[in-house]
Amino acid sequence: MFLTGFADEAGSDFSLQIKATRELGWKYIESRNINGKNLASLTDAEFNAVCEELDNSGLWINCYGSSVANWARDPRKPEDFEESRKELLAAIPRMKKLGIPIIRGMSFLTPEDEAPDSPELEKIIFAKVKELVKICEDNGIIYGHENCMNYGGLSYLHTLKLIDAVKNDNFKLIFDTGNPVFNYRRIGCAPYPLQSSWEFYRQVREFIVYVHIKDGTAMPRPDGKRPECCFCYAGDGCGDVRAIVSDLKKTGYSGGFSIEPHVAAVFHEQSRATAIEEVRYNSYIEYGRRFEKLLSECGWSHEDIAAGKQLQQ
Repeated sequence: MFLTGFADEAGSDFSLQIKATRELGWKYIESRNINGKNLASLTDAEFNAVCEELDNSGLWINCYGSSVANWARDPRKPEDFEESRKELLAAIPRMKKLGIPIIRGMSFLTPEDEAPDSPELEKIIFAKVKELVKICEDNGIIYGHENCMNYGGLSYLHTLKLIDAVKNDNFKLIFDTGNPVFNYRRIGCAPYPLQSSWEFYRQVREFIVYVHIKDGTAMPRPDGKRPECCFCYAGDGCGDVRAIVSDLKKTGYSGGFSIEPHVAAVFHEQSRATAIEEVRYNSYIEYGRRFEKLLSECGWSHEDIAAGKQLQQ
């Protein structure tokens, strides 16, 4: 087990991300935005500077949190697929240089004007995800699919259908504890209830290699539109974080836990007197410390947590 996080939530500047990670005593960063860009869009000079900062810090990037096939990419638009393919191909050489073994990817948005279970649409999505995963396979990279606002995030059944369609050992799951809280369970007929994180997790557990820690509460809307959501510290919401983390311990999980707080805006609303930059940084640190405490309450020993903080490549 090891601890990491979306350190861009502590600050946009990469030096702040390093500072926050070192303050927590962790060794890893899940890279999403670096100085306002992602790993694939940095210039060569900017990327070299990042490599130098990492070397000097003693930290590593364990996962590239990309936008490949994400909820902003339409599976029916060739240009959206090409953007995903372009980002993936640009990122891979840099991932290899930094020793990053996994990329966070998704399975495209689901158009609102057609049924997500349309055989025609599924055929398009499956084919495009398979092509992206094959690129990863050819380069020794794991394509970690996150259950977000995408096809695979519609329900655990959709994720299982995707796994069965892709059929590739380099296609694994990144399970996000918070995303089911904010997404409808698209099984059966409308109106759909909100998903259960525990149900989703239990159905896909055997394919999970990495876990995002997020939590919150939400209320479904009568019109079926995206529910209002409020983020909170891990374990304080409806994401079944304690149950999932406890079960992972019991079942011998050895992968990473990556915090994705999303709480800075909430706390900034509560204290406008404090600059949002300071709130972002402090809330990230507090989130990480509280999650360590939650781990110990869920059966992970102090030795487990210490090892997770100091894990070396």
